[in-house]
Amino acid sequence: MKFTLSWLKEHLETDATLEEIAERLTAIGLEVESIDDKAALKPFTIARVLSAEKHPDADKLQVLTVDTGSGTPVQVVCGAPNARAGLVGAFAAPGSYVPGIDVTLSVGNIRGVESRGMMCSERELQMSDEHSGIIDLDDDAPVGQSFAAYAGLDDPVIEIGLTPNHPEATGVYGIARDLAAAGIGRLKETAIEPVRAEGACPVNVAIEAGDLCPGFALRRVKGVTNGPSPRWMQQRLLAIGLRPINALVDITNYMTFDRGRPLHVFDAAKVAGNLTIRRARDGETLLALDERTYRLTPEMCVIADERGVESLAGIMGGEHSGCDETTTDVLIESALWDPIATAKAGRSLGIITDARYRFERGVDPEFMIPGLDLATHLVMQICGGTPSEMEVAGYRPPERKVVSFPFSEVKRLTGLDVPAGEATDILTRLGFEPIGSGEVIEVKVPTWRPDVDGKADLVEEVMRIKGVDHIAPLPLETHSAVNGRILTTLQIRTRLARRALAARGMLEAVTWSFIPEAHAKAFGGGAAGLKLANPIAADMSDMRPSLLPGLLAAAQRNTDRGFGDAALFEVSGTYESDAPDGQRRVAGGVRRGTAKFGGASRHWDGAAKPVDVFDAKADAIAALEAAGAPVDKLQIEPGGPEWYHPGRSGTIRLGPKMVLAHFGEFHPITLETLDVSGPLTGFEVFLDAIPEPKRKATRTKPSLTLSPLQAVKRDFAFVVDKAVKAADLVKAASGADKKLIAGITVFDLFEGAALGEGKKSVAIEVTIQPLDRTLTDEDLEALAGKVVDNVTKSTGGTLRR
Repeated sequence: MKFTLSWLKEHLETDATLEEIAERLTAIGLEVESIDDKAALKPFTIARVLSAEKHPDADKLQVLTVDTGSGTPVQVVCGAPNARAGLVGAFAAPGSYVPGIDVTLSVGNIRGVESRGMMCSERELQMSDEHSGIIDLDDDAPVGQSFAAYAGLDDPVIEIGLTPNHPEATGVYGIARDLAAAGIGRLKETAIEPVRAEGACPVNVAIEAGDLCPGFALRRVKGVTNGPSPRWMQQRLLAIGLRPINALVDITNYMTFDRGRPLHVFDAAKVAGNLTIRRARDGETLLALDERTYRLTPEMCVIADERGVESLAGIMGGEHSGCDETTTDVLIESALWDPIATAKAGRSLGIITDARYRFERGVDPEFMIPGLDLATHLVMQICGGTPSEMEVAGYRPPERKVVSFPFSEVKRLTGLDVPAGEATDILTRLGFEPIGSGEVIEVKVPTWRPDVDGKADLVEEVMRIKGVDHIAPLPLETHSAVNGRILTTLQIRTRLARRALAARGMLEAVTWSFIPEAHAKAFGGGAAGLKLANPIAADMSDMRPSLLPGLLAAAQRNTDRGFGDAALFEVSGTYESDAPDGQRRVAGGVRRGTAKFGGASRHWDGAAKPVDVFDAKADAIAALEAAGAPVDKLQIEPGGPEWYHPGRSGTIRLGPKMVLAHFGEFHPITLETLDVSGPLTGFEVFLDAIPEPKRKATRTKPSLTLSPLQAVKRDFAFVVDKAVKAADLVKAASGADKKLIAGITVFDLFEGAALGEGKKSVAIEVTIQPLDRTLTDEDLEALAGKVVDNVTKSTGGTLRR
């Protein structure tokens, strides 16, 4: 955003210097990026041509004698057709840099005649595009004085960088308001008088796309003369980098930067019938003012007459209805456009304009009608004409937001001690309306601040006007102990699970959070709320409900390149819904081929076995144990989600409702859907489902207690029904004496006709560890009897003889 110092002072009464204004702008969040103090124009002076003689060796050149005010006339060779004796213009001495032609002058010799400087045109001083002759000033212009000061070209230009949360600062008036609130002068508030209209507007407006156009105002001005805009307006536009075109167009550009209110003018004679605000029809095109043709889509809002599209709403007008020197009747439009739709249309077409820049940030809806009145006054003042009444469609006065503001939030969020009265005064100067008293008040938000939604936004306003430099620097808070906890429980579990799986020979992978829709549905996803509105690729359309699709695809890519024995894991997020609590922290992994815990590929002492469900089970339990789950209390049930093989999968629970993990071999249909092949197992551990430990976490290891007595091992074989799980049998046996029984291992499984129909034999090895004395035969027999009784009671099994 650029503006000149004099432009700012048109709205701000202040005696502050340029440096003070720049410093305060940066302090209140409108960071000054550059200041052009116009020092480059200081060398140019006002000079009078004393004589003009024909060049002896060139028909189109003249030799001028020029009075520069120094007392000694200088000789200048000039080719301008309007050069003559008595002309007063702008002179550049040798050594001066001329910006319009990017040349530093020196004493020259032109066709044998010495030239000590030059008389300048407007284009050479970047005043306009005029280059048909040199500058011709009034006869009473002070010779020898600074031309920049005389012509008003020494006005400094300030450029500030705007953040999206300051739409009010897209106009000079809004910047002046902020500076006045910050104590730099007084805001000149001038009421905008309603226009005295004659007759109704002959063009009616119909809004078909009300969601894209909350309001539209139109007025015809008849009998205008569209010539050049006034010098003061041209100078301001040129100073900020805009090229003056004609009075009508310059007025709309001036309003855009002066008040942050983009407008558009139509040549009324080129508009056929009434105007309609609607969505573009598929295939419609617009030849815009930049002389480029754009293909429109139904997502874009347009202004159309009976012949077709005349303007792309909020972005750019059409070439057909543009104003030129022949224009006598104009339609001035002031409208409100949906910010999101404006941004999307501009982005899809690649159009960046000053109007789009403001509409997509949000313009003041309350200024729509006064803005049209102000623009009409400028048109009448500069171009003449007779205005009609205003045609307004779809507009409703905006409802002002009310935000609850506890004064204590200023201290809590910023550390600033701002008294309630001072905070209220700051908000009032910025245009807010505090209501009530006490520690918490209600604040009405002005319509030109659509970015303010909550109390934190009000704190920011108080902070930036009070001054960020008032915030005292404080050291970072230190933890009370060296070993104080820093990471969250979930962060700790994530690290421990990664380390445990890596120690089991698995390689960590990082896969996309977006997967194809078919893959998402194969793993229980595909919900509408998890689809991406703007996917980066067609096969990345859904948020992943599981880590397994990405890991399976990665394993297959390794297989395709000759690395079939792969063991991959990932600890990351999965998505069950679009709600905040729908994201899970999961540790998942897959093994393919012969990538077991003990190593992969073939060996001389026997054929390598492919991975199976027990490999996945071991990985899942290892991750759970590392993350702090009570492994001794886990319950393992057969079966898992539908993407696993129904007879070769399992679920790990902690109680009837708490599911901690799934594991198993994958269902053939799942592998076919993902287009992967080979022996594949996988698991997923839900780290966020593991309950918090009851004891406080500590890094201190417990004391090591070892028994000096010899351990004893006893074998038992039980005949049970085939439906009985070995885990249930082991759990029953271990419950016989939890102090003496140190471990139980299943070492044999037998099924045969000798056992009976539907029976199986499960053999276990029980390790008995005496603690304080050597066990006698009677002690061991008693313990064995308890083991047999517990197993019989829990599983119905009998001791195999």
